[in-house]
Amino acid sequence: MTNIEMLTEFFGWCSLINIGMLIFYSIVITVFLEMLLKIHMSLLKLDRKYLQEAYFKYLAQYKIVVIIFNIVPYIVLKIMS
Repeated sequence: MTNIEMLTEFFGWCSLINIGMLIFYSIVITVFLEMLLKIHMSLLKLDRKYLQEAYFKYLAQYKIVVIIFNIVPYIVLKIMS
């Protein structure tokens, strides 16, 4: 197994795991939104609107990071091999 094949396999598994985590977190935030808001509002003393925006930004930024650092290198390595 060459280095490119190993890196391709590595980024493939990283992509799969991170996409799974993104889906899981999206489902958790969607299903348990009220409970999460209640917990974070009481612990952090933040308002509801700010927290909802923060959850959305978290998911959006996580998706961008997964695409840039996992999926793009995987595709590039697949093209190279």
